[in-house]
Formats: sequence, C-alpha cells, structure tokens
Amino acid sequence: MGKILFFAFVGLVIFLLLKKKLGNRPPPGDKPSSPPIAEDMVKCAHCGVNLPRSEAIFSKGEFFCTPEHHQLRQK
Repeated sequence: MGKILFFAFVGLVIFLLLKKKLGNRPPPGDKPSSPPIAEDMVKCAHCGVNLPRSEAIFSKGEFFCTPEHHQLRQK
C-alpha cells in the first residue's frame, strides 16, 4: 500500500510541474497582439471636434469631421 501512495504522490508532483510549465504558453495558432499604433488627431475647422486624421475630410488646408461641416464651411 505504501508503494501505491508513493507513486501516486510522485505522479501528482510531475503532473503539477508539467501543468505549471506548459500552462503559461499561449494556445497554438494565437499570435501575440501588437500594441495599437498611435494616430495623429486633427480638429474639425467647423465645430472643433478632435478626430483621427484617417477619418477626417481634408480640403483646402483644413480638416472636417463630416461632409456636412465641409459644405457649411464652403458657403
């Protein structure tokens, strides 16, 4: 009976060590996420709202948040 308990204990220790070592790995196929890239912010010439440059409308040296604000500024 003592041998069975000894081998059960050794097996449990090995299992816990392997689980700890392998548990910190990301699942296969998952790529580590890269940090988001910061983007320049610009201000709408009509209302003053700040928005990312990629979402802004650029016309005649000014940025606008919507086509409506661009049209209002042209009048």
